[in-house]
Amino acid sequence: MARLRSISFLPHNVPRRITDPIVLPLARLGVSPNHITVLGLAGNVGAGALAARGEFLFAGIVMLVASALDLLDGALARATNRASSSGAIFDSVLDRLSEAAVLAGLAFYYAGRGDREEIILCFAALTGSLLVSYIRARAQGEGFDLRDGWFTRAERVILLSGGLIISQVRIALWVLAVMANLTALQRLYVSLDHFRGKSAKDEP
Repeated sequence: MARLRSISFLPHNVPRRITDPIVLPLARLGVSPNHITVLGLAGNVGAGALAARGEFLFAGIVMLVASALDLLDGALARATNRASSSGAIFDSVLDRLSEAAVLAGLAFYYAGRGDREEIILCFAALTGSLLVSYIRARAQGEGFDLRDGWFTRAERVILLSGGLIISQVRIALWVLAVMANLTALQRLYVSLDHFRGKSAKDEP
């Protein structure tokens, strides 16, 4: 069970020695973590618009750059002692909107071509991505800090942006749709097992 919970394909924490040289000058300029979060969303909306027009290479590059900002808003908040629950919620909501924007742009593009398979894959990928985050949020609301997973935001961003850049979007969507939903099932299983074990311990 511990192994099932701990597996993830990419590290999700960037060392401060890497982020501090970037975020500290931003702090001195008066940039707030929320500014970076909003800029990341705007970039992903732009990536979605590019994807809707079939400009996959530029969409992938913009998505990758905009999503990289997600590493900086939290780092800036920690470096300036401005981390807060409201900021974390704001960041999480805009992250979901960022993913939805790119997948919606792709769905629009494929709808214009009549490609039903790709449209379904976009919907399945978005559903899985939302469930991964929702299950974590519900578990944390019940006091269980559920962080790891097979295919969390970092993996999803790299896969989809990479698929856009090399024009292998259909393959990327298949992997994303399958792995995002498997990760949701993984987190659900780990959460249920945790709370069942807790209930068993609490019984007299």
